[in-house]
Amino acid sequence: MRYILIAIVLMFVHASTAQDVSLALQQEPRMSEAQKKAQWAQFNGTIVSFANSNRRYAPDRLPAIPLRNSETLVAWKGEKVHTQLALWTGATVKAVISTGDLNGKSGAVIPKTNISSGFEGFVITDEFRNGCGYRKPQDFDSFLVADAIHFEKQSGIVLKNRVQPLWVSVQVPATAKAGSYEGWITVTAGKIYKLKLTVKVLDRVLPPPAEWKFNLDLWQHPAAIARVDKVPLWSEAHFARMRSYYTMLANAGQKCITASIVEEPWGHQTFDDYPSLIKWTRKKDASWRFDYSLFDRYIAFVMSTGIKERINCYSMVPWKVAFRYYDEQLGRDTVFTGKIGSDAYDAFWTPMLKDFTQHLKQKGWFGKTTIAMDERPMEAMQAVIRLLKGIDKDWKIALAGEYHAEIEKDIYDYCIASAHQFPDNILKEREQQGKLSTWYTCCTEKYPNGFTFSPPAEHVWIGWYTAAKNMNGYLRWAYNSWVEHPETDSRFRSWPAGDTYQVYPGPVSSIRFEKLIEGIQDFEKITVLRKAYAQQGATEKLNQLEAALKSFEIKKLEKQSAEEMVLSVKQLVNE
Repeated sequence: MRYILIAIVLMFVHASTAQDVSLALQQEPRMSEAQKKAQWAQFNGTIVSFANSNRRYAPDRLPAIPLRNSETLVAWKGEKVHTQLALWTGATVKAVISTGDLNGKSGAVIPKTNISSGFEGFVITDEFRNGCGYRKPQDFDSFLVADAIHFEKQSGIVLKNRVQPLWVSVQVPATAKAGSYEGWITVTAGKIYKLKLTVKVLDRVLPPPAEWKFNLDLWQHPAAIARVDKVPLWSEAHFARMRSYYTMLANAGQKCITASIVEEPWGHQTFDDYPSLIKWTRKKDASWRFDYSLFDRYIAFVMSTGIKERINCYSMVPWKVAFRYYDEQLGRDTVFTGKIGSDAYDAFWTPMLKDFTQHLKQKGWFGKTTIAMDERPMEAMQAVIRLLKGIDKDWKIALAGEYHAEIEKDIYDYCIASAHQFPDNILKEREQQGKLSTWYTCCTEKYPNGFTFSPPAEHVWIGWYTAAKNMNGYLRWAYNSWVEHPETDSRFRSWPAGDTYQVYPGPVSSIRFEKLIEGIQDFEKITVLRKAYAQQGATEKLNQLEAALKSFEIKKLEKQSAEEMVLSVKQLVNE
């Protein structure tokens, strides 16, 4: 039924007019509806072929790819690798994909239970144009792209004159023997198509995600899960549904819990509300009571899924300065709107911070907790730093925003926008001090990015760039801040399509998310090789790797694709 709906939706998506569409379709030639129709008029039958996993294939145009019935992937032990297939047909067919064991010559096996396959889903996307800012759908070009990966769906109806991409992932066991493993992917679509898959496992081991050095920080949005899964917020059913989403994120190496300590720390910029985990009450005698029961339950829950290194609490400087609390004297909720840094602001926050500090220490969480701010002015940050350090000198502070030398020493978790860079000497000092130095992208950057129209290899590129700049990781503001209908339409009122989420309800993975994991794995390989080459005195290999990393500059993406840049150096971590 979903594919019939997509076909219907396609009829209403207006024709392409923007230059960004060619970028989204990986530089394929522009094609009118009449040209597409003429293409299909000359085609009959059904074709299944391996396809490039760094490309998105449109549902209504014949793929311009060389036909291949064999594919070889190279992996470290413990690594997850993937490939893409494309099926296109001149007649409506039922398609089924299945996989078997991958067998090594010595009798070793990568079992089929380590292989996942599924149909990709199409979603409406738009274009970058000016990036940030409110937008009306009718003012932007829109079209369908493949993005969601339904690993739970191995069969479906493919309509006449349509393309159906398929995704296959292989999780290589950490205990696998080095060598080549071969097996078959079978696609039944009118007849049986057998495609040979070979995985060449190298004699190197990738650590498990919990031990990855890459600091991934995709912000979680619990209320969005309650809405799409139709369960009451903070109910037992809600916590049960959240587990699979957070486990999937932990398996990507996520290190940080996103915790809201005030109502709407981002000023209602998301489709769903962002409620506070802490209930603030001003009592009749003007003293304060803070209820941490939900905060404690939520933090303990997220830690149980494997995300437990840091707790970033948002925020003392929200996008709209309006702190809501319950006033017993008035018998209703009220709002504090005092200026950041004012005496009234300090008086409002001091009781909470003192109480919160004591509570976190009792829970054993103080050392991993930060008060976090998102793109806030330096003057506001200075005011918060002064107040926090006055409460307890050991308070840690996080900031995602511009680089400010004036406050750098006070920021434990400093994530700078892609337009900025840490000075080399500052990076080294921060590393020696055990501080985190990361970077982020958002609606501002055309590239690299993770919109639904972004070239998939840009997410791989992110891992290489992070290593090249000797940073610790990458932040993106939304793991799952879904739009109204995320499964079919990734557009939002404020930013380019897909900016608000990286995975789909279910949870359902995406091409973007899988490619981000690929880039993180490459970062881990680079980390392992740098250490090994230095210890072994393999100066030539180390110099070759470092020289390749120097080519990763954002400005180069203006003329050279992320795919080309990544593929030109991949062999350096897969020798």
